[in-house]
Amino acid sequence: MLIDGKRFRSIWLADDARSVLIIDQRRLPFTVEVETIRSCRQMVTAIRDMHLRGAPLIGAAAAYGVYLVCLELADLGSAAFEKGLQRAIAELNASRPTAVNLRWALERQRTALAACASVKDKVGAARRTADAVAEEDVAICARLGRHGADLLAEMSAGLGGRPINVLTHCNAGWLATVDLGTVTSVIYEAAGRGIPLHVWVDETRPRNQGALTSWELGQNGVDNTVICDNAGGHLMQHGMVDVVIVGTDRTARNGDVANKIGTYLKALAAHDTRVPFYVALPSPSFDPDTPVGVGLIPIEERDSREVLTVRGYGDGHERTVQLFADGTTAANYAFDVTPARFVTGYITEHGVFGPDTLAPGLAGSRHG
Repeated sequence: MLIDGKRFRSIWLADDARSVLIIDQRRLPFTVEVETIRSCRQMVTAIRDMHLRGAPLIGAAAAYGVYLVCLELADLGSAAFEKGLQRAIAELNASRPTAVNLRWALERQRTALAACASVKDKVGAARRTADAVAEEDVAICARLGRHGADLLAEMSAGLGGRPINVLTHCNAGWLATVDLGTVTSVIYEAAGRGIPLHVWVDETRPRNQGALTSWELGQNGVDNTVICDNAGGHLMQHGMVDVVIVGTDRTARNGDVANKIGTYLKALAAHDTRVPFYVALPSPSFDPDTPVGVGLIPIEERDSREVLTVRGYGDGHERTVQLFADGTTAANYAFDVTPARFVTGYITEHGVFGPDTLAPGLAGSRHG
């Protein structure tokens, strides 16, 4: 998508094909900075410490992390190569626990490399697989966006020409994928068709990922307004939201949805006010091996400092500010699970499904 009129992806292979470039999301929206990842260990850090984030992007980053470690181990013998590879895959897999795309991408790499006889062949296969994961993510988002835009077009037809008001939570934008985004792919496709729309953007504490959503929507010409996380229910009560669309880090076989903390509360408010609640779900984020989400999907707990401080911009500098008194304790659950009974439908690259048709609709659709 666009930054200051220039097209970017969130991750790409450098010209030397020996390093990976990412947009460092910790610096946004104040500074656009491209970070060079030269090793698998650096990729683990980038995933764990959220230099990059978003389930589809984490999957692509993990796939490239495997390629980087293959380059690092290329001069070793087969046994040492395999030992180092498996250790690196384990480290990548442990970097973030909730997003299923991480495990999916690593298993795809593991399968591709197991079919190769030589170390040289494994290096080549790792690069091809990482590139394929990235390119397929863009294609998946594009198809998902078209199905979602069809849905918004139907809703918009009954609004008498006024903009359709979409509420979203966290950042399910192109910054959370390789390009286009999941929720934002729907929005960009709809805007491109001339459907009038406006987006309510939750700030999404504690990491303020709504700032990323608002920034990228603005960069790409989409009207949006930031609201505090607790305002969504009020807006729904007063008819100011026509549809809620959120992303997902993992969706269980029964349709339960793990997404950024606070999503469950939006679903409850939408259910009470009869506002449609949709999940933008690319098939690699669907986890058929987990029967239900509540109680089974692991919920990441992050550093309490993310709650106790806030990062902002003042006097020409980025800075972190303490919000609470010394000695305050805080819990920082990064995700919650929305039960499938509160979901109107799932927008996928294969169409829009309800909770009862989701698993059959996505059966066999996961790549690799």
